[in-house]
Amino acid sequence: MTLLSSSTPLSRPAAGIVFVLAGVTAISVNDMLIKQLSGGYPLHQMIFVRSLIGLIFMLFLVHFEGGWTILKTRRPILHVVRCVMVLIANMSFFTALAVVPLADATALFFVAPLLITLLSIPILGEKVGPWRLGAVGIGFCGVVLMMQPWKTDLQIEGGRMVLVLPVIGAAAYAMMQVLTRKLGVASKASALAVYLQSGFLIVSMGFFLAAGDGRYADTFDNASLQFLLRAWVWPPEEDVYWFVALGLCSGVVGYTMSQAYRIADAATIAPFEYIGLPLAVFWGWLMFGELPAPVVFGGIGLIVGGGLLVFLREHQKQRKLALATKIGRR
Repeated sequence: MTLLSSSTPLSRPAAGIVFVLAGVTAISVNDMLIKQLSGGYPLHQMIFVRSLIGLIFMLFLVHFEGGWTILKTRRPILHVVRCVMVLIANMSFFTALAVVPLADATALFFVAPLLITLLSIPILGEKVGPWRLGAVGIGFCGVVLMMQPWKTDLQIEGGRMVLVLPVIGAAAYAMMQVLTRKLGVASKASALAVYLQSGFLIVSMGFFLAAGDGRYADTFDNASLQFLLRAWVWPPEEDVYWFVALGLCSGVVGYTMSQAYRIADAATIAPFEYIGLPLAVFWGWLMFGELPAPVVFGGIGLIVGGGLLVFLREHQKQRKLALATKIGRR
């Protein structure tokens, strides 16, 4: 029997797909809750509460995945970089949510699986052929279509630059998940999630100390910056349940997404994150009465189409490899 070395990535694509689907579903609920609460609370307060609850949940799982010893790591710098990437991803995306419709922001963010495909080449050494590179190009055409650079009177507060925020978040998220794949060789999913939740807590506390009294919020007219910098507010009882749900979602997302990219090839499972797009449209319609404009649906179609082409090409490639391996063993 051949044993995997400590430097060999795990390969469990079916389990990875299940984890990524569960994680994306929790992400969609999380994003809806953030937008629901964005009118009355600062972003850093929501990040603090959800990360605190999520950290407690993760520490409970650490106990079952091996105890405190699994939190030790030989690659602390990479873990710090991963934390910074997810912080940038979350701050960029959530700040945009204050003024951008949920489905629009989510669609722009979902260029991330395409970026994961690109980043897996230099960082993970995964081979990506011309078909998948062409699919990535199709997805980026969808991003351009959604941003409508030819339109001078875009009806979004903050203008077109606000639409860039989800794309910045997508780039940081893609880097984070590629690093998850790299670090997951030696780190458990619960440990990876603990590092992230701890990073969120540290940064949100820094925001509280610097701007938690709302001293800077009134100096900006932009709703996104006000969302980021307004004063902390003690929530009434009816909102406490929303915050608890936010924390539980954070815990589920942190574990399932870390586990998914830890045990499966990044380019294989990333396209399954597109289930988040119809979920975002559903939550936007149900909770906020938002439906994307036809041009947005066109952009969504191109982004999803590019992602599915990546998946189909990868699936075809794996079938050929499996067949060649089977023939070679005869």
